[in-house]
Amino acid sequence: MTEGARLPAAARAIVRGDRIALARTITAVENGDSSADRVVRSLYARSGRAPVVGLAGPLGVGKSSLVSALVGRLRALGKTVGVIGVDPSSPFTGGSVLGDRIRLERRPDDDGVFFRSMASRGAAGGVAAATREVSRLLDAAGFDIVLVETVGSGQVDVAIRDIASTSIVVVVPHLGDEVQTLKAGLFEIADIFCVNKVDLPGAEVAKRDLAELVALGGGPSGWAPPVVGTSTVVPTGIDELWEAVVAHEGFLDSSGERTRGERARLSSEIVGLASDRIGRDLTRRLEAEPSLRRLLDDVVSRRIDPRTAADRLVHGSRRAR
Repeated sequence: MTEGARLPAAARAIVRGDRIALARTITAVENGDSSADRVVRSLYARSGRAPVVGLAGPLGVGKSSLVSALVGRLRALGKTVGVIGVDPSSPFTGGSVLGDRIRLERRPDDDGVFFRSMASRGAAGGVAAATREVSRLLDAAGFDIVLVETVGSGQVDVAIRDIASTSIVVVVPHLGDEVQTLKAGLFEIADIFCVNKVDLPGAEVAKRDLAELVALGGGPSGWAPPVVGTSTVVPTGIDELWEAVVAHEGFLDSSGERTRGERARLSSEIVGLASDRIGRDLTRRLEAEPSLRRLLDDVVSRRIDPRTAADRLVHGSRRAR
């Protein structure tokens, strides 16, 4: 039996380019549907090929327009592109406008581009919890490049680092964002700084200030983030932005940083998945098992504190193993 024949039917369909199967599987991943489990597991070995490029930065800096411009540039280069646009969710309904799709300019008959809007559903870090797995599905589906646009939620926009091999931090002149990046923590995650809307006054000052911050930063990897000016109105700088991405991806390969970064990202993912599963199991058991119900009762009545209760849970789990 061939490797392809061993794949679940939906996985085989995704590999051969079935966009409907891809979209349905992504929906199942977003919804936590167990039907996606076998598909995601089976396609993991086919991922790890496509660069994942993240665009982060405050709301209103033009990330969606930049994504559209980058898609146009990549299609002109003959590259296929998968795009994930993460939008903020309502804290009341969990719903999302998913408006990034409106700004993406592409021909409706162009099957070299696949765009998926995803609601953040309260996930911290400016990216939806399922984004990592969806980016792998796009990779396994054969797309050459995966672009991820974050929510644009400022200080919690940094989790893109756990997904993207190259992170672009986007700012604009005259909004103070070029200084706020350092305060917001975005400075530490930037592989490339993009000063967008350089057709506005103050663009050169913003680029200079960021270049000075980069010179003072001195990242441990040896990569100095370039500062690229862009405008989607003129337009200008899109080629230079993509060239900076290519340069960073090349640096990752030549320096060994790609392997180190991938190990760090996967370590974080494994611990996160394990923590979620253990947490859900313990939550269920605290109400279902009499001994654990008594432990919870002791905390509620203030006979013991939550830390002591957690210690007992952990030590009990260890003894059970």
